[in-house]
Amino acid sequence: MMLEIMLCTFIFTTIVSIYIVVNLYKKCDKLELWTDATYQMIQGTLADFRKIDSTGHFESDDEIGAIFEQMKETINHLEKITEEN
Repeated sequence: MMLEIMLCTFIFTTIVSIYIVVNLYKKCDKLELWTDATYQMIQGTLADFRKIDSTGHFESDDEIGAIFEQMKETINHLEKITEEN
């Protein structure tokens, strides 16, 4: 009787643990895909800005240049996150 109770407890715990691990893996994978998509989107936006500003006038401007710098910082931060994996 004691063996059956322990076996049932072990099986139940194993099933719950497997469910938790699979669920967390799915969430982690979804977050990684979101991070990569965000990184690519920001990189594309910065490339588009640079294409529009081929002469460099906007990037050197104080107000718009600050946006360029923030985008560069964001891309660098996202590169660090994606390279850690």
